[in-house]
Amino acid sequence: MSITLNNNGRLGNQIIRNIALSIIAEKNDLHVEYSNYNNINNRLGVTLFIGKNKYSNTTNVTDYTYLKLYKQKEKITSNLNFMRHFFQTKEIINIVYNYLLSIKENIKKKNLYNHRYENNNDIFLHIRLQDARHYTPGINYYDKCIQTIKKYDNIYISSDELSHDIIKELKKKYPKIIFINCDVIDTIQFASTCKHVILSHGSYSAIIGYLGFFSDVYYPNFKPKWCSIELFLNKGFNGIEC
Repeated sequence: MSITLNNNGRLGNQIIRNIALSIIAEKNDLHVEYSNYNNINNRLGVTLFIGKNKYSNTTNVTDYTYLKLYKQKEKITSNLNFMRHFFQTKEIINIVYNYLLSIKENIKKKNLYNHRYENNNDIFLHIRLQDARHYTPGINYYDKCIQTIKKYDNIYISSDELSHDIIKELKKKYPKIIFINCDVIDTIQFASTCKHVILSHGSYSAIIGYLGFFSDVYYPNFKPKWCSIELFLNKGFNGIEC
């Protein structure tokens, strides 16, 4: 069967890879086993296709072969292994992003906080640290975004390292900051309903931005050393120099 199962990174990478496979699977009625299916399909509302066709042979799909398969008119007659790459090139990300827009109503329906859509003036900051702490855009970026927004009600922060100095400094400057300590799905759902969304680099942050259907979204406008900048370009986001 076609898969996205083994050693495939964290949630953001899983969502992108699963969608990339699902789009091709739907065109070819492929049976698929997805990583994190319950969280992504059932809780987040990102519809993932599961068809009937299983084959005895398997084709490894990469960033370089995906578009050929995507455009192929002939029926695919093999299982697909999507575990070789992250599928975050400009072309593939645009396909993934447009797919998310096409299923917007289902995502909104599944969102536990959907009453907040277009009904708040809050800021949400996602601050990626831990394994990527050495690549953080730094406190000046987050502060500049807040200063750019100017008028807001609440500031919410989610991070994988709430004890980090960046978090402490922001809390000192903005004492009314509220920390969000939810699981990864609830965090995406809450964050994407906030009027103003401030991202870090990385695929998890990018997904928050993609699902912020009614949000003003900000991102650090420089090429990161550890992930693709294409995740953030040409999505209507506001690039902030820092």
